[in-house]
Amino acid sequence: MELSQLIGNESLKRQLNLETGRRGLSHAYILCGPAGSGKRTLAGLLAAALVCAQPEEARPCLRCAACRKAMGGIHPDIVRVGSDGKDITVAQVRSLRSDAYIRPNEAPRKVYIIENAQRMNPSAQNAMLKLLEEGPAYGAFLLLTDNAAALLEVLDRLLENLTAYRETLASGDLSRLADKLSSSAARKRQMDLPGPDLLG
Repeated sequence: MELSQLIGNESLKRQLNLETGRRGLSHAYILCGPAGSGKRTLAGLLAAALVCAQPEEARPCLRCAACRKAMGGIHPDIVRVGSDGKDITVAQVRSLRSDAYIRPNEAPRKVYIIENAQRMNPSAQNAMLKLLEEGPAYGAFLLLTDNAAALLEVLDRLLENLTAYRETLASGDLSRLADKLSSSAARKRQMDLPGPDLLG
């Protein structure tokens, strides 16, 4: 799995590569870690991998139209909830459930990124549990949290856990980060100019 955009977290990368190499990507993950640990970057990479047009072992390729849309935040089959920092209500989760039963527009999977999952109250978490257990096979769910202990224990057992850690950067890492940011900015500029593969 292509995870070079995720800085540090080498043990997490190894864990994910081993798991995906054995059985592919799971349909649901809890991505836990403090602010600045890379959990949002990881969520973006997992979402791109889930909608990528390439064979599973080459995902995410970060070059196909699906990956470029995913990394640009404009893929129609990737839905984000909870990024506003407000509590996530049972009504929002029920709305997700309704949306989950509408087939994906472009990709084989429909991906839901639930940011600040710790802000779901118990009723919302129970509704999420029902969605995870009974939702369509093409649905994939990424729950991001700073505090996995705030989630119901049954959610913690049902979902695969990936914990990201904030790491300090050595001078060589800073140089690689600067190169990656520069490359990412160049790709973003290319994405702003849609090519024929994005329009068709």
